Amino acid sequence: MLAAVLHGINQKIVLEDRPPLIPAAGHSVVKVQFAALNHRDLWIQQGQYAGLKYPIVLGSDGMGIFEGKKVIIQPGMDWGDHEAFQSRNYRILGLPDDGTFATEVHIPTSNIFTKPEHLSDEEAAALPLAGLTAFRAVFIKAQVEPGDSVLITGIGGGVATLAMQIALAAGADVYVTSGSNEKIQQAMALGAKGGVNYHDTTWPQTLKKLSGGIHKVIDGAAGRSLGLAIECLLPGGVAVNYGGTTGPIEIIPQRLFWNQATLKGTTMGSNRDFAAMLEFVDEHRIRPIVARVFPFDQVNEAFAYLKNTSQFGKVVLSLPTA
Repeated sequence: MLAAVLHGINQKIVLEDRPPLIPAAGHSVVKVQFAALNHRDLWIQQGQYAGLKYPIVLGSDGMGIFEGKKVIIQPGMDWGDHEAFQSRNYRILGLPDDGTFATEVHIPTSNIFTKPEHLSDEEAAALPLAGLTAFRAVFIKAQVEPGDSVLITGIGGGVATLAMQIALAAGADVYVTSGSNEKIQQAMALGAKGGVNYHDTTWPQTLKKLSGGIHKVIDGAAGRSLGLAIECLLPGGVAVNYGGTTGPIEIIPQRLFWNQATLKGTTMGSNRDFAAMLEFVDEHRIRPIVARVFPFDQVNEAFAYLKNTSQFGKVVLSLPTA
């Protein structure tokens, strides 16, 4: 098989021939056709992730062929017995286990799901990690309902964009933040009610006037951004955080306790969540936004493109199938 291998911090990824994978008990080998990048892959390459080990085949997202059928891969393994939280053995494909940036991937058979028929292969590869994270944040944690005003921060990223699509399908009024006016316009073209540029220091006031106040926040940035988003919450509102790209959360405590607001954390989701996400995506014909598809031998160019943060949607790799 052919694999894209990272040998150390800040090193380029190299393509290597490796022996075919042999499935262990309870596991199977999927022939990967398309894989998608996540910022997690960038952070591992940059040495900014826990449990680093090298060499490693990165990649959490993928679709491929298993037993002659097109399948999609659930990247979270060993969630455990409690739906509310993951077990100590929980891990995400692509570290510490070799991931989807290879023509074969070895995973638990229970993590293999049928690809939704309405999705292209590229769209299916773009769905798993972002779709699962977004679905759990929107429904399990924020409990978004029709008519809710929902703020999605950092639109353009994979999770944020799918969270917007999922919340819109649920009947919510969605607002977004971005550092790019173009991305705000793209979000509005997809159905968002409006958006604000977070480079404008008065954006919370602008958003409150625009929306009348926010019921639910879905955030992956943390830092000062989440604190400002919480300022937009209506009394009894809920903020859900799934990432920390801008550092430690900066919150004025009174914005939470005096407003009877709730801050929740979320990470990925269980196999049950994944199945529910696929059902919702299928029912509402949601199609992940694919920003660009790179051939497998341009994997380093794909990483550079993702690092540039100019994309709206997911970056996908096309793997050789011969």
